[in-house]
Amino acid sequence: MKKLSLLSIFFIFQIYASDFFIIDVRTPEEFSNGHVEESINYEWQEIALKIRDIDKNEKIYLYCRSGNRSQKATNILLDLGYKDVTNLGSLDEAAAFLDKKVTK
Repeated sequence: MKKLSLLSIFFIFQIYASDFFIIDVRTPEEFSNGHVEESINYEWQEIALKIRDIDKNEKIYLYCRSGNRSQKATNILLDLGYKDVTNLGSLDEAAAFLDKKVTK
């Protein structure tokens, strides 16, 4: 069993303490070059495997570079039974909609 660091535990607590989840579905490299603060990074192709810990009734916001990959991820989540999924489009559109900063 893998032990979690204090930083990992804090990050998980921060994610679950909010009223919604913000998921960046771009590559890890794109994410590291700038992302919406408080977002998590699940590439769109892997979202079905990585999102299992999030309840299907939670509010989920998705974004990518242009909105194309986040729409693919939105469709995947809706097909899996997630009820409240919104594609916010691009990084800048998501930051503006959520009133959050883009950070590295």
